[in-house]
Amino acid sequence: MEEEWFVKSFQEDYSTLYKHRDEQAARKEIASLLKALPLPQKGRVLDFCCGDGRHSRSLADHGYEVVGFDLSTYLLEQAREKSQGYPITYYCYDMREIPFENEFDIVFNLFTSFGYFSKDEENEQVALRMGQALKPGGHLILDFLNLLYTEENLVPLSTRQMEGKEIVERRKIEGGFVIKEILISENGQQRQFWERVRLYSKEEISAMLEKAQVNVKGVYGDYTLAPYSSDSKRMIIHGISSK
Repeated sequence: MEEEWFVKSFQEDYSTLYKHRDEQAARKEIASLLKALPLPQKGRVLDFCCGDGRHSRSLADHGYEVVGFDLSTYLLEQAREKSQGYPITYYCYDMREIPFENEFDIVFNLFTSFGYFSKDEENEQVALRMGQALKPGGHLILDFLNLLYTEENLVPLSTRQMEGKEIVERRKIEGGFVIKEILISENGQQRQFWERVRLYSKEEISAMLEKAQVNVKGVYGDYTLAPYSSDSKRMIIHGISSK
């Protein structure tokens, strides 16, 4: 398994694997967050690991000045193509090395765009970059896996057919990481990818954010901001910069 698994994984097949994560879902997620949380109704926002920009476009529809970044040039090409006519600026950056400082009223890190690195220090660096990008008093929304739910409900094997492709996904928890092997068979050819995300508890992420000068104000179980518990599929954290 490659160390930097995400360089290989976030390419053309990603669009097939996560086709259900579409514009409609993004609009619903953003609308729910904006309705339920005390977030600024205008200002400059950062879509942290924006993928093809589906959340960026929804945020722009709500009147925000939007900046998005991602490491995948393929997904950024998709973002720019789909965002024609939108006032969105996209950049290609590694999340550990973004240059933004005190620039954003809200930073959105959505759909498990955290915990990608093998060393805790690197993931802590990502948390620091999120805090660094915020203006004093700025808001952070971090949508991550719920460790407790994942440990109890991991599906070891699943198979599906999509767009003429057979997709086999094998999952396991090993060494503090949830690891997914993805095999895609198409036209007699097979491609293999990996996803590997470090599992962090609510307390561990909160501690990292505190180091990044972000005070956690609430932890929720889904986009409707239902109470967080071991049965919650997600862990959605709302924090405010204490700089």
